[in-house]
Amino acid sequence: MAAAVVLVTGVPAVPSARQESDEARRVREASSVFGEIMAAEDRGIPRAILGKAEGIAVFPSMVRGGFIVGGMRGRGILSSRNNGEWSAPAFLTLTGGSFGLQIGGQAVDLVLVINDRRGLENLVSNQFKLGADVAVAAGPVGRDAQAATDLQFRAQILSYSRSRGLFAGVTVNGSTVRQDLDANQRFYGKPLDTKQIVFGAGPGSHPEPTPAWLQTLDRYAR
Repeated sequence: MAAAVVLVTGVPAVPSARQESDEARRVREASSVFGEIMAAEDRGIPRAILGKAEGIAVFPSMVRGGFIVGGMRGRGILSSRNNGEWSAPAFLTLTGGSFGLQIGGQAVDLVLVINDRRGLENLVSNQFKLGADVAVAAGPVGRDAQAATDLQFRAQILSYSRSRGLFAGVTVNGSTVRQDLDANQRFYGKPLDTKQIVFGAGPGSHPEPTPAWLQTLDRYAR
């Protein structure tokens, strides 16, 4: 009987490797957020903007506080367009700054559309401040291609937010974006910086759920 007890209580738990990692969850949630936003075509990001975007970053479920403006923090992913193909995702963190036209305490999904190569190169540096190192503007929503074209000439990055089902362009100022090197290493199994992932030869593998993220980008940002 004692031996039987040992056998029962000695059954190992399910290995943690079978559980979804924080990084995999971040990629999956970013893909879901971007797909849901773009599924409402009359209220999503104009295709005229996405068709020319150099990069797209999504920060799902950011936590913020304050009324109208306030600090925020979140973790997201970034992919860049290289020769017509989207790169594997690199991991980023975003902290501080202000967040216009939102009433908060609630979680907010943030999307950054990078319009030119210089803005993208700044974003993948070790530390980058939105609104200080590059021009950032609240992006237009819907089918207004003319507004999208005009804004592209004025801002290197367009920013959007979704909160409680409402999606709109948003003003983001003073927030600091950093590489998440630890997340890159955990997800790809080797040390990689953001530039290596989005500009270089890439990580050499596309762990799940990266294919779903890339398919979402291909669908809406070709």
